[in-house]
Amino acid sequence: MAYLLLFVGGDPGQIVRNPSTPKQYQKFIMLPNSVFQRLVKWCPWLLRVRDEPKQPVKVLVTGAAGQIGYAIVPMIARGLMLGPDQPVVLHMLDLPRSADALKGVRMELIDAALPLLRGVVVTSDEAEAFKGVNFAVLIGGWPRKEGMERNDLIAKNVTIYRSQASALQKHAAPNCKVLVVANPANTNALVLKEFASAIPTKNITCLTRLDHNRALGQISEKLGVHVGDVKNAIVWGNHSSTQFPDASHATVRTEQGEKPVRELVADEKWLREEFVSIVQQRGAAVIKARKQSSSLSAASSACDHMRDWILGTPKGSWVSMGVHSDGSYGVPEGIFYSFPVTCEKGEWAIVQGLQVDEFARSKMELSVNELEEEKVIAYELVSS
Repeated sequence: MAYLLLFVGGDPGQIVRNPSTPKQYQKFIMLPNSVFQRLVKWCPWLLRVRDEPKQPVKVLVTGAAGQIGYAIVPMIARGLMLGPDQPVVLHMLDLPRSADALKGVRMELIDAALPLLRGVVVTSDEAEAFKGVNFAVLIGGWPRKEGMERNDLIAKNVTIYRSQASALQKHAAPNCKVLVVANPANTNALVLKEFASAIPTKNITCLTRLDHNRALGQISEKLGVHVGDVKNAIVWGNHSSTQFPDASHATVRTEQGEKPVRELVADEKWLREEFVSIVQQRGAAVIKARKQSSSLSAASSACDHMRDWILGTPKGSWVSMGVHSDGSYGVPEGIFYSFPVTCEKGEWAIVQGLQVDEFARSKMELSVNELEEEKVIAYELVSS
């Protein structure tokens, strides 16, 4: 009987034979880490091939007593963010008035007996919360309330994110990777970038994966296909009502191979109007339906964002991430803007060379204008 052993980290498909064992009895196949991560989702016992367990990493969640925080911390502790073999120490930050609720979340995490969870820190002190963290998911922020103008929302959050930038700068691990979830997410990320100069700009991102996932969901519903068969939708721009969900490059896996969404839908009016409007207004629709903002989907998409960033995107696929613009697609440098990106070895790269028609360009410009206005407001508040 031959035995097949799987090793991680080699060249894809590389076969290595044990020189001390006859060829017919034993083979070793080297697997790249990305393939291994996908395999262990279905075959957890494959983790046994790891000789040395990974060291725990520290993950910070701010606003952890809130609904998104409550939803995301067990996801992180179950390996849905950083992989099923990555132990974590959770740092949870919230306001002093939420201290009891935060303690309750800690109790539940302990009661869940999660094998990957190696420790929980609960605090209302930013210095303690950010100390040594490798990953930071910033959910806490001033929520937009009825009658509040966007300028007022920016003013409230500039103060919060300037303070958190200082804590990030002073206390986080030097290569800490940051995801901003709290709105206005793009401009909050910009404030972090300005006041946490020790953190590489490419390590600061903001969440538009929720909008990206919503776009995939709408396409799958329209076509009656599994959402896992839909890929390469794009969300351009700001995480606001000016964002542009773009299905012009999206494809669907069918029995006949991959097909463009535009070909399968064959309804340009739906793609340019109803699809765009549904994705743009989905958050408001959720609030109207459940009387509370999106929590489960926001937490899930934040995990998706970080997992793909750290572990890599599948070959031939891209995702939407809010990142610091380098001028790609004519988007001015100096703002955080959602682009299609691919990720590999913990680094993201904007997908280049996609065709952008006049309709798409006009929609993309709306977000550029809004983000430039938000940038001016934020800088004025910072300098005053």
